[in-house]
Amino acid sequence: MDENMNRTDAELKEEMTGETSENISKNRNNISRYKMREQAVLLVFEKLFTDSDIDEIADNIIDSRDEYYSDYAIDTAKNIEDKLQEIDDCISSHLSKGWKITRISRTALAVLRVAVYEMKFVEEVPVSVAINEAVELCKKYSVDDASFVNGVLGAVAKELE
Repeated sequence: MDENMNRTDAELKEEMTGETSENISKNRNNISRYKMREQAVLLVFEKLFTDSDIDEIADNIIDSRDEYYSDYAIDTAKNIEDKLQEIDDCISSHLSKGWKITRISRTALAVLRVAVYEMKFVEEVPVSVAINEAVELCKKYSVDDASFVNGVLGAVAKELE
């Protein structure tokens, strides 16, 4: 039997690259909050296309792209999954008349979910920062959705005041 079959991916990667699990964890969490938020958006976006859980999605990213997602991104995506109905209800209640959440592009929806989650549930993230960075992420991934996202998040912010 192949001796590698009993070893974890982390052990094999450590042997191949010389990186220890401790160094990997330190490196993946030693990035800007903006990058962590971007990673959370990407996880939430990928979740829209699969029934896999967030850990599986993150593991697949490691395997396919050799990229590690921060603990913040993974925890945020999991928490969004747990509070999805409440977050989506909040988004839906701030859409223009006649709009349904199903009309929102998947990119904008992922950005909105992360921003609304941070606005409502992460005290250390100021509302203005959540909105600004959501708009910047929209500009990066879907320019056409940036003003729409800004408008929805502005309405959410007024409700939270």
